[in-house]
Amino acid sequence: MFKFIIPSLIGILLFMTPVKFNDEITIPIAILSNLLGDFLGDSIPFIMTIIIAITALATVMTKIIKPAFTQGENFLNTLLNVSLFWTIVRIIAVILATMTLFQFGPEVIWGETTGSVILFELLPVLLTIFLFAGLFLPLLLNFGLLELCGALLTKVMRPLFKLPGRSSIDALASWLGDGTIGVLLSSKQYEDGFYTKRETAVVATTFSIVSITFCLVVISHVGLGNMFIPFYLTITVAGFVAAIIMPRIPPLSRKADTYYNDAENPEQELIPSGYSPLSWGYRLALKRASGNKSARKFFGEGGRNVLDMWMGVAPIVMTFGTIALILAEKTELFVYLGMPFIPLLELLQIPFAKEASAAIIVGFADMFLPALLASEIPSELTRFVIAAVSVTQLVYLSEVGGVILGSKVPVSLWEMFIIYILRTLITLPVIALIAHVFIF
Repeated sequence: MFKFIIPSLIGILLFMTPVKFNDEITIPIAILSNLLGDFLGDSIPFIMTIIIAITALATVMTKIIKPAFTQGENFLNTLLNVSLFWTIVRIIAVILATMTLFQFGPEVIWGETTGSVILFELLPVLLTIFLFAGLFLPLLLNFGLLELCGALLTKVMRPLFKLPGRSSIDALASWLGDGTIGVLLSSKQYEDGFYTKRETAVVATTFSIVSITFCLVVISHVGLGNMFIPFYLTITVAGFVAAIIMPRIPPLSRKADTYYNDAENPEQELIPSGYSPLSWGYRLALKRASGNKSARKFFGEGGRNVLDMWMGVAPIVMTFGTIALILAEKTELFVYLGMPFIPLLELLQIPFAKEASAAIIVGFADMFLPALLASEIPSELTRFVIAAVSVTQLVYLSEVGGVILGSKVPVSLWEMFIIYILRTLITLPVIALIAHVFIF
């Protein structure tokens, strides 16, 4: 019983308990991440470049030399023996990171609005958040909390979102903490055989919302910081509507309901006769907790989580994030992609529809770019709508999208773009309606 209760309570405290720190509402994992980031300071980009370089070198060696320790069904083989495409992506990441770190070559690659954003702003956050999130993730996964929530909340999550009850923990960890934590949690649940391909894709692309702190940054940047409460209520309503609709339409609805490596489902959601959801969930939780007999195993799994995210995700984020920002900052690609939204924005009576259309679509590259473009638009209504839509779009290549591509979540780059567009089309009318009727 104590094996279930104590680690689970610590996990809830670390990942899902909002606390006030430095005048901001955050979670303890994020506080630990920020403290470590402050301690390491300017050395983090150098550390990340080394990690990316070691990853690429080890991957190439695995493909060419095939050392014995990377052969067979083991962690290192899964991490390093990747396809030719991902090998090339890792090599490109080394080149981009090195050019950005030492600022040589074309400035378009390492400039303040392109490669430097990824290496000096995003990757330092991922280094520290992945360390603590990965290390302590077994507290949520392995001690029965998910089993208890699965039994208690299946009757809520299944009808609403077509998801198992245990996904409620993913949703809360993402909402209260950070979207990357939600993706990491979802990916591990998929690998451990608790989510199907469809369920994993739905959770990762539907609930991996940015933190409350970042929402405050976005609304403040567009000059509407005094409207944070109606802003956050608006994105909550819009996000809830999207979470109901997205699992029921392609591409998410067409994902196979099969498990990782075609394994059998280890958990039955049906409550046996003679049990209530609480008593059955408690029984499953105790059974799960009783299997944890070693601190070494706990920290070993946590360490593998950290390496998986550092070496598997960081190169993907460096490559795709930098390329996306170059396209957004140095080309007219997103301006042209945003043009089809102009008639919809005009129909919704959003002023400065042309400027707003570019701001809406550019968020696929980076979550903060819409706020940057919107800050120059005179209309408060338009700035509010763009800021709210940018938060509900979720799958930004420079952060959550890059993490999804680097994880085991079964969502391709093309599918991610389709999901981004669909989320925009669903949430934009909801946000515009609320803004017109209740706020402006």
